[in-house]
Amino acid sequence: MDGPLFDRRMLEALVCPRTGARLDYDAERQELISKPAGLAYPIRNGIPVMLVDEARRLD
Repeated sequence: MDGPLFDRRMLEALVCPRTGARLDYDAERQELISKPAGLAYPIRNGIPVMLVDEARRLD
């Protein structure tokens, strides 16, 4: 895996910017998942990109 790894301790402080819901970490895809919003926020170089416009819609 290239770049720094995501620090799982950040999950305690991060919430979905759309719903305020708790996020789940998908290590394989390097994403933070908000099931209530149906969005997956990317993690780039170990940094979560918590912008709704950058999130991937879940099917």
